[in-house]
Amino acid sequence: MYPKEKILVSWSGGKDSALSLYQIVKAEKFEISALLTVFTEDYDRVSMHGIRRIMLEKQVEYLGHSLEKIFIPKDASDKEYKSQMVNTLKKYLLHGIRSIIFGDIFLENVRKYREENLSKIGMTALFPLWKKDTFQLANEFIKLGFKSVITCVDSEILSKEFVGKLFDEKFLSALPSNVDPMGENGEFHSYVFDGPLFKRKVQFELGDIVLRDGRFYFCDLIPL
Repeated sequence: MYPKEKILVSWSGGKDSALSLYQIVKAEKFEISALLTVFTEDYDRVSMHGIRRIMLEKQVEYLGHSLEKIFIPKDASDKEYKSQMVNTLKKYLLHGIRSIIFGDIFLENVRKYREENLSKIGMTALFPLWKKDTFQLANEFIKLGFKSVITCVDSEILSKEFVGKLFDEKFLSALPSNVDPMGENGEFHSYVFDGPLFKRKVQFELGDIVLRDGRFYFCDLIPL
């Protein structure tokens, strides 16, 4: 039997990442070297999702994987972001790792950005959820037993009441018709705290809800 290909998994801590990881584990074709997360160093939180680093570290620990952390300034340019990413990925290239798993579903420009930049250093992007029906993916995520909480909503699309809610059937049924069930257009972001891949549940309580940049509502998750 040939050894499995070693890969990295791009990891936000949210439902898309978790469902991609689940698909990869179930396929039994790859060996996961690490989950890769970008943090905003000024806030010590996951970029865009607003999750505390300690919450992400606990999550990955309970999933049984190692975490590769990249830290960027809050106002980092695309050039700075790419530089930090390339420096980290080159370390894995030296160990023969050529592929990264992403949870993107249908945004062509995002896929193109990832593929073009990775190809420059000899790496490949893989998309296990690509072009799958997002309503079916959302329901699959719930039926598999994953538990997730909404950590961020775009107030231009969703009201404040949606942040801090569990991602479940009730949440899906309350979404306006113009909102993607998986939040693929950036309508909302989430944090997965339990499910079929977890060795134990991440314990937390809901903290303050704050408005950032006059647009995004974030709900803080406080570890217990």
